[in-house]
Amino acid sequence: MKFAVLGTGSVGRAIADRLDELGHDVLIGTRDPDATVARAAADDMGNPTYAEWAAQHPRVRLGSFAEAAGQAEVVVNATNGGASLDVLALAGADALAGKVIIDIANPLDFSQGMPPTLFVKDTDSLAEQIQRAFPSARVVKTLNTMTAALMVRPAELAEGSSVFVSGDDPQAKAVVTALLQEFGHSDVIDLGNLSSARGTEMLLPVWLRLWAALGTPMFNFKIVR
Repeated sequence: MKFAVLGTGSVGRAIADRLDELGHDVLIGTRDPDATVARAAADDMGNPTYAEWAAQHPRVRLGSFAEAAGQAEVVVNATNGGASLDVLALAGADALAGKVIIDIANPLDFSQGMPPTLFVKDTDSLAEQIQRAFPSARVVKTLNTMTAALMVRPAELAEGSSVFVSGDDPQAKAVVTALLQEFGHSDVIDLGNLSSARGTEMLLPVWLRLWAALGTPMFNFKIVR
């Protein structure tokens, strides 16, 4: 399957790496491909430069947001939540029409420092904002409640954990559920329509406090029933 991964940060790289490993065709989208490749410094998380990462992933291609979305069957929004709508606009409504958008982003507001707050919550969600902005796309919210490494390799934890799916289109959710199972997720919980993404996005303040308390992001929620 052909994927566009929008975003070159740690989440985008983790998703692209795993998709490539599983045999999918991957094109990463960025605002300025030449600038992305030329960037000489590592990011704030200590990740290698994109050029160093790309050298280890020769099958993963790089292009503009529009190029990536235009060739894809499925688009992964792995951008900073505050930039997601602008990035998807650069990808283009026509390129996104009819396609599944896997929305991993969270509406985190760092303007007042740490810990961040949410710039949308309770009565709306980032996922719903994306769906309204691109009504011909099929938005599915998932994977936003765990760190990037566990998104694609949940077996790194000692026991199984849960991942949530929200969306209005049953066929799109089926596509995403199959991909999650490819990644190794065994407990995929369908929360219902896209408004249920409000709940998973509002888990982020709890997730951030747990990270601080545990001293590691390598944990996940498990729904016991």
